[in-house]
Formats: sequence, structure tokens, C-alpha cells
Amino acid sequence: MNNAGIVRDRMIANTSEEEFDAVIAVHLKGHFATMRHAASHWRGLSKAGKAPKDIDARIINTSSGAGLQGSVGQGNYSAAKAGIAALTLVGAAEMRRYGVTVNAIAPAARTRMTETVFAEMMAKPQEGFDAMAPENVSPLVVWLGSAESRDVTGKVFEVEGGIIRVAEGWAHGPQVDKGVKWDPAELGPVVSDLLAKSRPPVPVYGA
Repeated sequence: MNNAGIVRDRMIANTSEEEFDAVIAVHLKGHFATMRHAASHWRGLSKAGKAPKDIDARIINTSSGAGLQGSVGQGNYSAAKAGIAALTLVGAAEMRRYGVTVNAIAPAARTRMTETVFAEMMAKPQEGFDAMAPENVSPLVVWLGSAESRDVTGKVFEVEGGIIRVAEGWAHGPQVDKGVKWDPAELGPVVSDLLAKSRPPVPVYGA
């Protein structure tokens, strides 16, 4: 389970190179570092003759809604979390042969990072279901780590309170093929038509 993280929230114009690098290093490189050594270990077991059903291992990464749709003032964090989602897909494709599943969660919950940045949203209700309680995320993590999830890999799940949602991610949309090189002067109406036919994305947080 990979879950380390920090924030250095700034608008892109105000973000220093050090602030960008620090967030990428903890989130994205932090995930890569543990995955790389675990993958090497499981590959070694596979090369030694151990069957995938006997390795039967799990990696669960932590992305974020900011990584799936972007968040104003969090360019570094959004980029890191988007990278984790992509790393999850690649890890799943590479490690399936060893009997390893790789999935990610994109949780919304009250933590030391979120309770100040999103104070109003994260406030604990005086009564009723506390949708932002972090323990609401744990049942899905437990299930993804179980034997029952062995056929589920390469998925990102958004989880908030009682909501579990499959993130469908990037997909091919409307297209046109001229069959030869385009002239930039003719692309205006072509692109406008493609955009009119495409499904609008979920808006960036804070936009």
C-alpha cells in the first residue's frame, strides 16, 4: 500500500522548482521506489519457477481526484497524482504475468493535508454519517488486498464516504482521418466538429 504524500500548494506562476520537485519526489517517485523493488522481487520468484497463482500479490496506490481531473492551485500535486494513476496502469500491465495486481484508490477524506486546505468540505458533522471520516476508505483497500480481488487490476477507484466509483480515465473519442497531411488552415472547423461530438470532461476542481 503506497500512501505517502505532502502538499506545496501554489498557483503554477508562483510554484518554485523546489516546491514542484518535492511533491513529485514524495508522491510519484515514492510510489515508483517501492513498486520497483517489489516488482523485482516478484519477477525473481517467477523466474525461479513460482507460478502466478502462488505469488498472488497486490499493490494498491493512492491517486487523487486532483490527479484525475486537476485542481486549481495544485499543479504539482495534480501532476504527481496523475502520474501515479498512469504508473498504476503500466504496473498492472507489466506485473500481471507474475500474478500481481496493481490498482489505485483516489480517496476523498479528512486528513492533516485536507482538513486545512478544504476546511469547510472536511468539517465533521455534528450528527449523522461522517462522509469524510478516513475510515470510510479502508473497506475498499481491504478488499483490494484480498484474494477475492485477484482478477481486478489496472483500475482506479474513487472513494468518498459510502461512494465507490470506477474512474474510466482517458479513452479514444471522436476522430477524423484525412488520409494525408493536414493543412493548419483547414483544421478550425474540423477540430470544432470533433469537440462538438466529444464528451465534456469533468471540470477541474476550483475552475
